[in-house]
Amino acid sequence: MEEILIHDDETLDDLQLNGINLIQKREAFRFGVDAVLLANFAKVKNGARVIDLCSGTGIIPFIIAGKTGAKSITGIEIQKEMTEMASRSVVFNNLEQRVNFINRDLKDLKFLSGLDKADVVTVNPPYKLRNSGLVNPDDKNAIARHEIMCTFEDVVMAAKAVLKHSGRLFIIHRPDRLVDILCTMRKHRIEPKQIRMVHSNCTKAPSMVLVEGQNNGGAFLKWLPPLYIYDLEGNYTRELNEIYGK
Repeated sequence: MEEILIHDDETLDDLQLNGINLIQKREAFRFGVDAVLLANFAKVKNGARVIDLCSGTGIIPFIIAGKTGAKSITGIEIQKEMTEMASRSVVFNNLEQRVNFINRDLKDLKFLSGLDKADVVTVNPPYKLRNSGLVNPDDKNAIARHEIMCTFEDVVMAAKAVLKHSGRLFIIHRPDRLVDILCTMRKHRIEPKQIRMVHSNCTKAPSMVLVEGQNNGGAFLKWLPPLYIYDLEGNYTRELNEIYGK
């Protein structure tokens, strides 16, 4: 089965999580610590329905499947090749009853509105504005990093279309986009509820930000303690080791 599901230009990576493995392209976009942090930041209850937007390799759905009792986890990804690869990871891990991937443009709000409503939406969106440097619109890595196929507002509108009335949205993004993030969420009535800054270490400015919002929630924002990835010796902090199950 492994020979059939994994192509020559791909790798099979052990997530060290309940035996779950992920198929990834050797040369294309591969998941990083940001996806792992987001999957662990999301609060997913037993029996929950989860939708992951901009799903890419499917890393976030697979971590959530391994760490939570979510009943249904759906990844939505515009790149057909990525969706097909993630679907093979589902088969490899025998998760067909819980995890699935859909090749669709998240700007198709009519389609999204027809899906079963989600308790939780996660999204690790493209961070960079479309006009930030020269970009090849056909480059798969560029699509993952730049707002080529969708803007942040498109992402929020998609989340709004699939969330239950009080459902939760969990995002990881860049701190320099924080004003855009909060204003856009509130514009579409997904109220920011919690923010956590992510730092490389305690001497560095934050490089990422985690944001939780509630669909149709009331106005109340809580700042969480900062999350540090490395200690001053360059080793993972205790919290990062716990997140990675070490």
